[in-house]
Amino acid sequence: MDLADVRRDYANPPLHEDDLLDDPLEQLGRWLVEASRAGALEPNAMSLATIGPSGAPATRMVLLRGLEGGAAVFYTNLTSPKALDLERDPRCALLWWWPPSERQVRLEGRAARVPRETAAAYFASRPRASQLAAWASPQSRPLPERAALEARLRAVAARFEGRDVPLPPHWGGFAVTPQRLEFWQGRSARLHDRFEYRQGGDRWHLGRLAP
Repeated sequence: MDLADVRRDYANPPLHEDDLLDDPLEQLGRWLVEASRAGALEPNAMSLATIGPSGAPATRMVLLRGLEGGAAVFYTNLTSPKALDLERDPRCALLWWWPPSERQVRLEGRAARVPRETAAAYFASRPRASQLAAWASPQSRPLPERAALEARLRAVAARFEGRDVPLPPHWGGFAVTPQRLEFWQGRSARLHDRFEYRQGGDRWHLGRLAP
């Protein structure tokens, strides 16, 4: 496979400034819906980049679970590297990429823990199997073998048999309040349309960027 020969020419119609909403999170919500309708497998999947204790970046995929209170919300194990990174340094970046609609969105901002009651309400809405997995998995820690994880899951299932699974003390959410967003739409010959929202005072400033 010659990666230099792997290319695709995009065929989207033009994206104009007038096509975009004043509120970038509302615009993100609109594009999420359109990505889903275009056939994106998990339109809410996003890359989360954090800053580690040495100052090196780290990135991984997580799932957006809400656009609430002017922030992008996701949930995770609070002892995981990403959560510990955000506790040390709340600066982070999110990226959504939707191949079917040939669009991406970048978000840069700061993360803060969501209230415990908010995390509990979301946790209660999860499938029971996912709730049990949150208790069973020591996320990102070494495992001797798969069987050890499955044994932990069986033990948790027995512990909570016949009753609701409560929110684990080590599980919660983060709300990322944006300071900058960029909306990118693929165009022919790599002359893509890019628009940037930057926060200035109490309003967002929108402008076009060169591809």
